[in-house]
Amino acid sequence: MNTRLIEQIDRIGRPHVLVVGDVLLDRYHWGDVSRISPEAPIPILHVKQEEYRLGGAANVARNAAALGARVACAGVLGADPPAAEVRRLFRRHGIDRRALVIDRARPTPVKTRMIAHAQQMLRVDRELPVPVPPRVERALLSAVRRLRGPWDAVILSDYHKGTLTAAGVRALVALFRRRGIPVLAGLKRLPFSPYRGVTGASLNTAELGHAVGRPVQTDADVLRAARMLLTRLAAGFVLVTRGEKGLTVVPRSGPPETIPARAREVYDVTGAGDTVLAVLGAALGAGVPLGDAARLANAAAGVVVGKVGTEAVTRAELSEALAEPHDPHDRKITDARTLAARVKAHRARGERIVFTNGCFDLLHAGHARTLAFAKAQGDVLVVAINSDRSVRRLKGPERPLVPQAARAALLAALEMVDYVVVFDTDTPLPLLQAIRPDVLVKGADRGEVVGEVRRFVDSIGARLVLAPVVPGFSTTGLVERIRNRRPGHPGPCNRIPC
Repeated sequence: MNTRLIEQIDRIGRPHVLVVGDVLLDRYHWGDVSRISPEAPIPILHVKQEEYRLGGAANVARNAAALGARVACAGVLGADPPAAEVRRLFRRHGIDRRALVIDRARPTPVKTRMIAHAQQMLRVDRELPVPVPPRVERALLSAVRRLRGPWDAVILSDYHKGTLTAAGVRALVALFRRRGIPVLAGLKRLPFSPYRGVTGASLNTAELGHAVGRPVQTDADVLRAARMLLTRLAAGFVLVTRGEKGLTVVPRSGPPETIPARAREVYDVTGAGDTVLAVLGAALGAGVPLGDAARLANAAAGVVVGKVGTEAVTRAELSEALAEPHDPHDRKITDARTLAARVKAHRARGERIVFTNGCFDLLHAGHARTLAFAKAQGDVLVVAINSDRSVRRLKGPERPLVPQAARAALLAALEMVDYVVVFDTDTPLPLLQAIRPDVLVKGADRGEVVGEVRRFVDSIGARLVLAPVVPGFSTTGLVERIRNRRPGHPGPCNRIPC
């Protein structure tokens, strides 16, 4: 647990953040693919759900708002239905939309993604990526000036769609630097000269290579290129996002620092740069030191790549990520509230959630077979174990033989187990209600599932599967055989392993 960084999250408070740039709308078609088209060798997507999300500068604004910042976003929209959807999403996320300017001659940029089984199949872009005309540029600058502030940080998010013209960028940088407000730039295009004078710039290694006109591959390449860009921009720092290598911060004064990526399963890197820029801006605007702000941004990027599509990271998620132990086995052990949030993310990726429960006292081969069977029923296996107090109520005062922390650690060490959660009730009904699994697996020797659990499982349309029993294995039987062994005599254990 990184206590200092968690405290810095609280320090962020509610800064005022202004985001200016290319406002995009992301449209998602979620579905399944089960066959190939007879018309052409292409998969057929059976669409089950359509969803809209904010993209580009709007996604930066959404991420800053998710951290608790008070956010306004300035940009250019068309006079079309996607623009209305953008404004609806701004209202939903609490983003000030007064500085959105309409240009009837251009469409609102829309990126449409086709996704099957949590994988992108195709992206279709509808846009007019040319600079906005001078009258629209003037209208945008006037709208920004009318907002006034007070701003703690300004973020320029340039997706090369035409909102941020060279003249417009120069005017914005000069305006806010005169006021002493830090200006951060997310750079994606050449030339970068209009951004000269920004407080800091963020870009990835490919964009850094374009900026300096040479390949950037090694650590030495990154430092050399970042220092070149730092000089050209006369900036306070350059931050380079480096994927699985984390990120590197090169300040004007002081030594550079590379912050390793936090080990997580990566599902989608879409929008990760937006998250870094938003967290960095909100943190620096709140007075968090650059090094800690970069660490927070790095941790947030590690969270967002575990989601699918353009997403935001909340303070709670960021705190949880920083509180997680580095041991991946320990990260599997969680509580009901955290588990519910993680299950929601898995379900958004189209993954099936499998739930099974038990005491799991004296873990044995029968348990392993049951858990392997359960894992095969879906994608994510949640194992709920009775607390020590719950086991005593069910099994008597001499049980459990192994305390709950040790039982949870043993289960977390098994590859087929994704999450372990402890419950204190007589049945796992509260947990089932919290995570709503797709499949409930029970041992066939436990009899029929009845009562509130069965009614709830039926009500959510979950599948109930009975796992086959491995003959000769039960914890109670093992305990009795151990108790009945006589000193110096192999006893019943010579027939069934203990």
